[in-house]
Amino acid sequence: MALKGWGESARYAGSKDRSFVSGLVLDVLRKRRSLGWKMGADTARTAALAALRFGWGWPVDRIAQAAADDQHGIGGLTEAELAAFAQPNSAEAPAPVAGDYPDWLEPHLTRVYGEGRAAELTALAERAPVDLRANRLKTDADRAAKALQPLHAVPAGVLPDAFRIPAPAATDRAGSVETIPQFGKGWFEVQDLGSQIAAACAGDIKGKQVLDFCAGGGGKTLALAAAMGNTGQLYAHDSDARRMVDIIPRATRAGVRNLQIRSPVEAEPLKGMEGKMDVVFVDAPCTGSGTWRRHPDSKWRLSPEQLERRMAEQDLVLDQAAPFVKPGGRMVYVTCSLLAEENEDRIAAFLARTPGFAVRPAAFEAVAEHATPEGFLRLTPLTAAADGFFVALLERTA
Repeated sequence: MALKGWGESARYAGSKDRSFVSGLVLDVLRKRRSLGWKMGADTARTAALAALRFGWGWPVDRIAQAAADDQHGIGGLTEAELAAFAQPNSAEAPAPVAGDYPDWLEPHLTRVYGEGRAAELTALAERAPVDLRANRLKTDADRAAKALQPLHAVPAGVLPDAFRIPAPAATDRAGSVETIPQFGKGWFEVQDLGSQIAAACAGDIKGKQVLDFCAGGGGKTLALAAAMGNTGQLYAHDSDARRMVDIIPRATRAGVRNLQIRSPVEAEPLKGMEGKMDVVFVDAPCTGSGTWRRHPDSKWRLSPEQLERRMAEQDLVLDQAAPFVKPGGRMVYVTCSLLAEENEDRIAAFLARTPGFAVRPAAFEAVAEHATPEGFLRLTPLTAAADGFFVALLERTA
């Protein structure tokens, strides 16, 4: 929001300047602590200077000239900064510094990733690619690949309909998907590979009754619709009607014909659906820690209090969604969180208070290597080249 506000107020800045400022700010936010460690000073100024030198590869004289600019500079380089450029701090950094995350998260991340936590979070501090899902309701993978050639997109792997535009270098701009005519025709949706895999964990849902309980803007709703091939019935619901305003136009563009919107503005939007759904998909509210490479500001704003609130919301949404699963049906619980408190712990708590549900393996063959010993699925940028996601599959046994 701050970057957007600056761009709207700084009329003197052209699109190239706005892109430069935005890219630099986001890169600093991604690696604020490790950049400061290299410079021996944890300030916004030193992090920005370090990003230009060590991330963007600017020579020292170029940085010095920009810093000393009378109109837009931040002040000439100090002797300490010049010394840090020449000989950056090479001492081994503590894990939260090396992985660029707040200290209070150390026990939470150690619990999940152990000694590998710094490596996992370092991968989460890199620039993210642009992932796309070819929409089977409008095209196929071969035609999609040809249409995406101008953007140098390549298959993302794992799923046949997943494509990827690699993250640009720090000084480059990514191509715009909207420039491809087929995008406006509904051939593609921008969707991270991890999100696509999470939706695919719903399994074979053609001809089924499917409820997307936390539909939000409809990204996974549309992925479910494509998997259903306009068969069966897909219902989209969310507790906040404002989050759903884009679903209908997006579904229309994508060629979806089996979707019903169940808005909370209705008195009882899900009345009569209890015990009738083959699949209830729960894309639960969460901290979003798995998406920090795309939203790096959020990791510095996250607090223990916010985590506690999200956990309570996850318990509530599981309890609310469970009654709609029919006997023999399944509930798919998804978060884009790294933390066991939002993932394994919430499933364990739900099973302890809810008889008649059991865990079933959530991974399918293409991602079996990312299955946990408990049968859940965990994806991270380091292990799966995707945003961080957790998936649990629960079958209603009675």
